[in-house]
Parts: sequence; structure tokens; C-alpha cells
Amino acid sequence: MSAGALRFDAAIVDLDGTLVDTLPDFAIVLARTLDDLRLPAVSREFIGHTVGKGSEHLIRSTLEAVGGDASLYEHAWALYQQHYLAINGEHSTVYPGAREGLEGLRGRGLRLACVTNKPLAFARPLLERKALLPLLDHVFGGDSFSRRKPDPLPLLEACKALGTTAARTLVIGDSMNDAQAARSAGCSVVLMRYGYNHGEPIERVDADGFIDRIDEVDPSCG
Repeated sequence: MSAGALRFDAAIVDLDGTLVDTLPDFAIVLARTLDDLRLPAVSREFIGHTVGKGSEHLIRSTLEAVGGDASLYEHAWALYQQHYLAINGEHSTVYPGAREGLEGLRGRGLRLACVTNKPLAFARPLLERKALLPLLDHVFGGDSFSRRKPDPLPLLEACKALGTTAARTLVIGDSMNDAQAARSAGCSVVLMRYGYNHGEPIERVDADGFIDRIDEVDPSCG
């Protein structure tokens, strides 16, 4: 990181596919949920293309993909929550440079929030289990506000909580959801080259930059 004046006062970081590779958790939880419902399994590729828009969207899309009736949603959601809470974070891993990146940003004086479409009851325990929670000033889930990413509302509310403006806040994510929300909110955004972007090449997304590790972020640069 450079020693120049900081362009940003705060950063908002996504969770799944940005801080933590949670695809193995999703795969196990969905496999158990579908087995309980006596429905066929889905591939990891399907999961990787579907996650990022909230657990409700993931379950509805999965039911549709395997030919499950839409009326099974409530039962599937209850099973999914039960299985997810039982293994949350057990099979997931923090991406290289993620913890170091948060530590570096905090060391430069930035305030940090995690804004994810994952339900808050899943997000906070995962961050705590991975020892990332103490590095964050706030955590907001997909159910924390009336709308979720790609709507800008969660980012705007996070900016308020962080005591800063969108123009002085950097969004760090891994998908078009993060980029669209950031653009609509008026935040700058950088995207990880890894992660889950619904099966689309990440560098086709409108963003201010693309990086391989969060500890590459320089808060003095635009």
C-alpha cells in the first residue's frame, strides 16, 4: 500500500466468494436438504452459478432445477436452515490475503463493514468462526434491510452506520451484484478474480478494478 493520502474512509466487503470460500458448505447443506426431500442432487457448478442472491433465491432455484414443486419451499427452507446452522463454516476456508487485507485496511484507519445477502444468523457465526468478526465494525445480512444487493439500500445504510459517505467508501466484492449495488449507491468498487459471479467472466462487469487478493487493495488509490 502506498503512503499517500487516503481516498476512502471506509470499506464494505462482501462475504461469500470474497472473504470466505463457502461453496463446500453450500454443497453439503443442499445435498442434505435435497436428500431429506427425496430429490436429486445438484452439481457444484450449479451452486457456484446460483449463490450470491440470498439463500431464499438459492433454494427456489434449486427446487426448480431438480423438478421440485414450488410448494416445497417452506419445508426446504426449514431443512436448509437446520443443516446450515449445524455445519456453518466447517468446510469453508478464508481466501488467501483476506484476513491480511482487512487488517491492513484497519491499520490505515478505515472503518469496515461486511454486507452480504446471506442471512445474518448465518453470516455472523461464520465470520466469528473464521476469526474475521473482530476486524469488522458492522455486519449486515440479506435480511437486515427491506432490500438486498444489487439494490443499493444495504450499502447506503452501511455507509450511515460507518459514519461516512458513499463517495468515500470502497466496496470489495466478487460479483455483478456487488458492482451494480456499488454503482447505484455511488461507491467505488473492486472485484475479486476468484469468487462466484453467476458463471460469467468477472472482468466483463463494470468495476473500478479487479484483484487477486484483498491485501492488494490500496485505499489511497481510486
